[in-house]
This record gives sequence, C-alpha cells and structure tokens, in this order.
Amino acid sequence: MRYLVHVLLILMLALPLGTTATAQETETAQPDRSATGGATTLEDILARQRGEKVDDSYRSGNIGDPDSAAGIAQQLGTLGGASDPDLWRALRYNETDVKVSAGGDVAKVLVQDGGMRWWTFREGPLATYGGWLLLGTLAFLAVFFLLRGRIRIDAGKTGHTVTRFAGFERFSHWLLAGSFILLALTGLCTLFGRMFIAPYIGKEFNATLLTYSKYIHNNVSWAFMVGLVLVFVLWVWHNIPNRLDLIWFKQAGGIIGKSHPPAKKFNAGQKIIFWSVILLGTSIAVSGLSLLFPFELQLFAKTFSVINDLGLPGLVGYDPLPTALAPQEEMQLAQLWHAIVSFVLMAIILAHIYIGSVGMEGAFEAMGSGEVDENWAEQHHSIWYEELKEKNEATAPKTASKTAPAE
Repeated sequence: MRYLVHVLLILMLALPLGTTATAQETETAQPDRSATGGATTLEDILARQRGEKVDDSYRSGNIGDPDSAAGIAQQLGTLGGASDPDLWRALRYNETDVKVSAGGDVAKVLVQDGGMRWWTFREGPLATYGGWLLLGTLAFLAVFFLLRGRIRIDAGKTGHTVTRFAGFERFSHWLLAGSFILLALTGLCTLFGRMFIAPYIGKEFNATLLTYSKYIHNNVSWAFMVGLVLVFVLWVWHNIPNRLDLIWFKQAGGIIGKSHPPAKKFNAGQKIIFWSVILLGTSIAVSGLSLLFPFELQLFAKTFSVINDLGLPGLVGYDPLPTALAPQEEMQLAQLWHAIVSFVLMAIILAHIYIGSVGMEGAFEAMGSGEVDENWAEQHHSIWYEELKEKNEATAPKTASKTAPAE
C-alpha cells in the first residue's frame, strides 16, 4: 500500500516497511502488449509484485468510447458504445456515475481492490515488524535488568512515607492503564489469532476468543478515552518541559550511574511517557472512533490533501498522496494506522511497566498505596520533596542520600 508508506514517512511514525519505488526512480519499460491485444501482461503482474510503479493507462483509459464505437446493429456493436469489460473497468477506476436507492456513497463503490492491499500489509509488514518491536522491547528490558539490576534506594527506607498520588489520581491512572492492557491483549489476539492460536489450539477456540475480544475491545475503548481525558487534566501542568529536564537527560535519569538528578513531581522520563500516552493515545482513540462508527468519520483524504498542499511529499521525493479515497479505503487506512500507533505505544508502555515494577525499588507504591518512602522521594524527586517539607507534609529523612543540588 504505497500511499500508506508515504504518509507514515511524512509523519515520522512509520516502522521500516521495506523498499518502495519513488517518483524519482527510473520508470520500468512498458511491455509489448500486442500479443495480448492490449491487455495486462506477465511483465505488468511481476512489476506490481516487485512494488514498481506500473502505468495502467492501457486499462484505466479503456472504458469504452460511445462516440467512435460501432452501433449496436453493426458488427461488434455494443449498447451505449461500451462492452461489459469496458463497464467493469470503468467501475474499477471509479469512472462511472453510479446511482443507488439506499446506502449512500458506500453502496456506490461496486469494485474496490484496496482490501487486498490492506490484507497483504496487515498479514505481512504490520504483523512482522509489530511483533518484533514488542519482542525486541522485552528482550532489551531483560538484558538491561541483568546488566543494571534493580535501582535501589541508596540510603534505605526510613519507614516514613509521604503521599505521592491521591486516590482519584490513582483511580484515573489505573482506569487508563487497565483499559489499555485489555485493548492491547484483545487487539493482539485479533491480529495474531489466525497465525498462532488457530493452528495450535483450534479454530473453534480462536473464533470464540476473537468474538469476545471484539466485544471487550469495542466497549473498553470508552474507558480508555475517559481515562485519557482524566490523566491529561490532572497532570498536564506537571509535565510542561523545563530546564531541569536537561539535567535529567545529562545524568541519564540516575538509571545509568549513581547520580540522581533533581526533579519536581514528574521527571523528564515520566514526561516522555506522559506525552507519548496523550498524543499517541489520542491518535489511537480518534482512529478507533472512526472504526466504531464506520464511514462517518473519514480522516485520511482530508489529511492527505493538507499534506499535499504543504508540499511535503515532494520534499522527500514522493508523488502527491491520493485524495480520492473510497469509503472502504478510509476504513482500511484507519485500521492500519490504529494498529501501527498502538504497537508503538505498547512498546513504550512495556518500558513504563518495567521501571514501575521490577526496575525500581519503591516505584510501584506510588500508584499502589499512593505512599512512598521519604528517602525514595528525596532521591528521585528532590525538589518535589522539598516543597512537601516546606508545607509541613513531610519530615526530613533519617539518612539523607546525596543528590545533585536543586536550582
């Protein structure tokens, strides 16, 4: 699906999807169609399979010519100057004025071969690169844990705690996190069920699993969207970038080495997670709404038009993106975009889960009970902890750890 690759490259959210011919590459020599009477040749088919650009004007322009066609009473004459093959080619290239009594624009599309491109991309690059992205992330985190070990509280626990997150904050977090985990699992079952579940456990089990996965996915999506809004409203002001983030990056967040950079309630790493969840989660939610209400929310034709107007495809050597999309193509693109962005967010959330559980001592308590040890607070969020002490909401830790000076 060449135009999908275009927009992914432009928006910088694409995975490597293999090679695609650009407008600047040399055009493939047109084959001799005299032996086929002007029809598709083997060279045309092979060129398309290789991903090369094929000039199909010999088909798209061959849709009948009423002005020069023989009359119906003459030899080879056709009604209206177009034969049945001419008519089907016209339908294939959307060159006919189709009228339907019900169904709207969707019902007007009688021939649409984008489904094959969608299926090929879904079963090939999407499943392959998406699967390896998740497995590679898990492998990286496992190796990192073996090399780094768990990040400990340097001065040990004091036995005194401070409130890190209030009850409603934790509710909002777990609403978002729990719904996303359910959506991720059911989405993965839908994509990989035919490949890995049906062959080994059985088609009937896979069919039942996917039926329930569909109901869970469609309904839990509303909880995800509510959680997304709540988390944004609660924490957006704490996640505005500032110059302290530069210190955090310079010292690798204390994850590598022994230094612990100063931070307010959220450090630079947490801000990356926050904005990844908000931006990618919103993109997932919008494309999901398009899929929940098919053909009502069409996203790509308008987006492609804006991108073309800005001249972005030409900057990277590509042809303008298609803006005449059938309603079915809109849904196919929405489903692929939904899955691609979800894979990226799943990989980020795996890293978030790691650091919030086995990766860092005391981190889970922040979203578990909401209370964190004072030495943990002083080590990882020293500025925030100092602010609590000024409000008399915390006492000085019994054994203070050495941290970088706050600004």
